[in-house]
Amino acid sequence: MTTIAAPTCSALSALDEPLPGTAATAPGYVCLEVPTGWGRDVLDGTALGAELSDELSARAKAADVRILFIRRPGRDVVRETRTVLLARTEPGNTWCERLEITEPAELLDIVPRVVAGPAPGIGAAVQDPIALVCAHGKRDRCCAVLGRPIAAALTAEFGQDVWECSHTGGHRFAPSMIMLPTGYTYGRLDEDDSLATVRDARNGHIHAGGLRGRSTWGAAGQAAEIAVREAIDEFAVDAVTVEDGDEPIVRHRDGRAWRVGVETSELPARPASCGAAAKPARPVVATTITPL
Repeated sequence: MTTIAAPTCSALSALDEPLPGTAATAPGYVCLEVPTGWGRDVLDGTALGAELSDELSARAKAADVRILFIRRPGRDVVRETRTVLLARTEPGNTWCERLEITEPAELLDIVPRVVAGPAPGIGAAVQDPIALVCAHGKRDRCCAVLGRPIAAALTAEFGQDVWECSHTGGHRFAPSMIMLPTGYTYGRLDEDDSLATVRDARNGHIHAGGLRGRSTWGAAGQAAEIAVREAIDEFAVDAVTVEDGDEPIVRHRDGRAWRVGVETSELPARPASCGAAAKPARPVVATTITPL
């Protein structure tokens, strides 16, 4: 008897689930190079031990930052030092720094400094955008199967500015990618769109295809920003800011502003990740754009 494999979570999501408003909310990032040994969750104790993982989790929560693991695409490379990327995503105060550490425990002092405000100056300023491509196979097979080829293709053109990373949020949107320092998050990108996304970011623009949202905002703010950008055809990175809330206000740097009505719809049940129980999907959708 021939067994027919069940559709993957990413294939099912692509049938009807919109991308806007699906980026994980994270105004700050701390990315630690961990070339091997990832667990299902980066701070589950598998890679760093339970005590350090618990303390890092608490400090990251207090600083409102997200901790990701990163590694070079391709074969695992273990070095004497580890690269750390620090980033804040807020418009008007967007920055990224790179430094090297010898022990993961050094992050205990670093994480509390990745807060809103100027860059702390503890690392070298990163000039070109960094692409983080989710390839976290222990979390979901879609991320590894779909993400690793994208990371390899990007590395061929952009080299050291590309990393594989741990779970970005939303396996079902694989392949998923985050651009630092802006926090713009993408999903369902093929190779051509992925390359175009990084090229556009280097020119100070947001690639419209596959855009899920800027991780600075919550789901409503992300959906509102994308809706306004599409309506006015404006994709310069810092052309707009968002006042998040139940009815977000999107403001353009030229003085224009719009109130965006959003609502949560409900789609048929499907697994949020491969092998998980099916649950209804509830995307946040922009419904109205009212000039102010």
